[in-house]
Amino acid sequence: MAVTGTGDPTPDSFGTVGVLGAGVIGLGVAADLALHGFRVNLVDNDPAQCESAPARLAEAVRFAPMLRPGFPASADGATAAVRIGTDPAALTECTLIVENVTERLDVKEDVYRLLDTVVTDTAVIAVNTSSIPVARLAAHLTRPERVIGVHFMNPPHLTTAVEVMRPDRTSDETLARVGELATLLRKKTIVVGDFPGFVSNRISHLFFNEAARVVEEHGVAPETVDRVFRDCFGHRMGPLQTADLIGLDTVVHTLDHLREATGDPRFDSSALLRDMVRRRQLGRKTDQGFYTYQPHPPREVPS
Repeated sequence: MAVTGTGDPTPDSFGTVGVLGAGVIGLGVAADLALHGFRVNLVDNDPAQCESAPARLAEAVRFAPMLRPGFPASADGATAAVRIGTDPAALTECTLIVENVTERLDVKEDVYRLLDTVVTDTAVIAVNTSSIPVARLAAHLTRPERVIGVHFMNPPHLTTAVEVMRPDRTSDETLARVGELATLLRKKTIVVGDFPGFVSNRISHLFFNEAARVVEEHGVAPETVDRVFRDCFGHRMGPLQTADLIGLDTVVHTLDHLREATGDPRFDSSALLRDMVRRRQLGRKTDQGFYTYQPHPPREVPS
């Protein structure tokens, strides 16, 4: 089901869009917005994340046009459109906020209590969550009808669709506004229900978990597992490559939440996944996961 908005929206009609969380996915959302002509306030409470964000942003927007042509903003223009800082008060001026903090219920609940004191009554809050029901987070806000789930896949600026999770209390206006945003980002929207894991992660994380178990229990090389899915099924990436891209810590957090929410032992994460997370072999973000990656040297941020 595609969402269509009303009128003729432009990036300027959104004013400033807030992005909360400057990790891998939050940085990607900020890059996606900026490349499409939006002004962005990127907020993270970790000074180290904010310090590294300009170089990571410059890296993302530099190569994005080669992989997905047609962005209205130049790389220099995109980096200039993003303001980065640790003060959540920067979200007060934003008409829409995309929340991307770590996939832990206790952390997210604290964030939503804070947002209720910071954002305006008319701001739309888009929950970018992998597995946590949106209504559970919206319950911490005075205006839950302004909250909706928008699951950006990684990397956001190179993907062409988002999964939209609509709780019962989300207003038609909020749904339409997210449809307008997606149209401007050149993305299709697929509306699903609000239940643990939604469609994408309810299925994909079983996929990741079983792929890890095949490596752990039968000694199959990760390259072989992924090749089966690329060459036999035509998948663009194999399950272990995808897990590395998402981050193995995020995969385990999501599996843990699905296990708690559903009571289904299928979501018990494999011993191999837990051991890799314990050893900080988290995938691309640490240059080591099921595969080894070349570290990206820091690049000078365009002035």
